[in-house]
Amino acid sequence: MTAAPDDCLARNDWICGAYLSSRRGILLDAVVQHLRLTALSVLIGLLVAVPLAVLARRWGWAAGPVLAVTTILYTIPSLAMFSLLLPLYGLSATLVVAGLALYSLTLLVRNILAGLRAVPEETRQAARGLGYGPIRLLLAVELPLALPAAMAGLRVATVSAVSLVTVGAIVGYGGLGNLVYAGMNTYFKAQVLTASVLCVLIAVAADLLLLGVERLLTPWTRVTRA
Repeated sequence: MTAAPDDCLARNDWICGAYLSSRRGILLDAVVQHLRLTALSVLIGLLVAVPLAVLARRWGWAAGPVLAVTTILYTIPSLAMFSLLLPLYGLSATLVVAGLALYSLTLLVRNILAGLRAVPEETRQAARGLGYGPIRLLLAVELPLALPAAMAGLRVATVSAVSLVTVGAIVGYGGLGNLVYAGMNTYFKAQVLTASVLCVLIAVAADLLLLGVERLLTPWTRVTRA
């Protein structure tokens, strides 16, 4: 009877320290790509969502179409989304970033708009009475007061993007998803589990980081709760 091999890689164990030590560079590259794709997609989504939410707040008739379009985008399956964008961006990281940015618009626009709508009208009137123009009113009063709702949407959009980045493995730009996809094809247990756990850790870390940023930027909310 042949004894079981001592090497956890040879045994193809789910938990294997030898995999972590021997594939450290591969894991680091995958994590960096995962973080880069997530950050770029959410940042681009935020840069597009803020003007859309502001316009929807200024012109009430635009709120319905804006929310409808962003909601429809979110209902498109990820594989279909990438296929629709393929003629524009080809098999590139830009394809993944563009798709994830479009997905983030639903959460970001809806929450930013909700935050802007929640700003009390008397606060706006008081700011105008102090000589605040439209731009200064938006930057100094409305957006700061809308931050709690906006940050809630940003947190959900970021965690969602961390998850959806893995789908980019179908075009070769999925960060840790590349390792998951390759590991599933070869039934490489340690690679699948390690990459999956790292995805979860990135999502949790990103959410906690944004929560900390929110607490720093909105100290008045802590005073209100107290």
